[in-house]
Amino acid sequence: MILLLGASGYVGQAFARELELRGRPFTGLSRRDLDYTRFPALLELLRQTKPEFLINTAGCAGKPNIDACENAKAETLLGNTLLPQLIGAACAATDTPWGHVSSGCIFSGAKILKNDGQRIEPDLTRPELRELLVHFPEKIQGYTEEDEPNFSFRHPPCSFYSGTKALGEDAIAGMGRVYTWRLRLPFDEFDDARNLLSKVQRYPKVYDNANSISHRGDFVKACLDLWETGAPFGTYNLTNPGFITTRQIVEAIQKILRPGRNFEFWIEEEFQQFGVKSPRSNCILDSSKLLAAGVKMRPVAEAIDDALTRWHPENH
Repeated sequence: MILLLGASGYVGQAFARELELRGRPFTGLSRRDLDYTRFPALLELLRQTKPEFLINTAGCAGKPNIDACENAKAETLLGNTLLPQLIGAACAATDTPWGHVSSGCIFSGAKILKNDGQRIEPDLTRPELRELLVHFPEKIQGYTEEDEPNFSFRHPPCSFYSGTKALGEDAIAGMGRVYTWRLRLPFDEFDDARNLLSKVQRYPKVYDNANSISHRGDFVKACLDLWETGAPFGTYNLTNPGFITTRQIVEAIQKILRPGRNFEFWIEEEFQQFGVKSPRSNCILDSSKLLAAGVKMRPVAEAIDDALTRWHPENH
């Protein structure tokens, strides 16, 4: 039996569907079912049920977005840092292997290849980099699992959300048999407030940047494939290979969905002043470690086109 924490959440629901498709017996729990933020309660549950694997999708991302975390710091710290640490301790005490859904938002920017090597560029909005992103993508490399997060409390500025997610990874590093699965800007064909494609369609103005992103279904399949194939425990960037700009996403929406609206884009200075309350992570991640482990995800452009082709509007 697999124990799924945060089963009622956006990512938790996707895990539940995939586990059902695979015929994997599981028990899904939300905090309404059991307050697993209490160590004695979780430890007792693990001792009683003896799950073969635990999946943690619980956390605090704020509603409607991470700006809300700036005003709910205690809850955010609990969900993103203290809870993973507590789960790790309980799993270590019971020798339970587990997987933790983390985030790629603990990075900013990408690596730029130059004749004399490479340099880290934390801001991909600079005009001279737009040319590289569009015409020379081979000169852009993502952060690997070996790179230190550069959008964290140790490397400010960052959002409070990103800071706590980075601390959460630190808290469970080396703690028992654990996978740390990094998710990035999830999307799929189902219209939802958490879906990147839904957000882009509903924004009054769109912020253009380049990012690695994760198809929600591809992500959960890759997570389970890592465990089922016995891949080494550790941290994995689980993003669809490649990267995409928001402007390219808008172009795909216009081509496939034909929404009948013009999309306006923020000017960088206006976005930082009026569009957000907390700093935003925009980054490119390298997912080659996942491929080396024998697990594949579709290229990002293919996944975007497929999601839009099979788009299910809200309430349909």
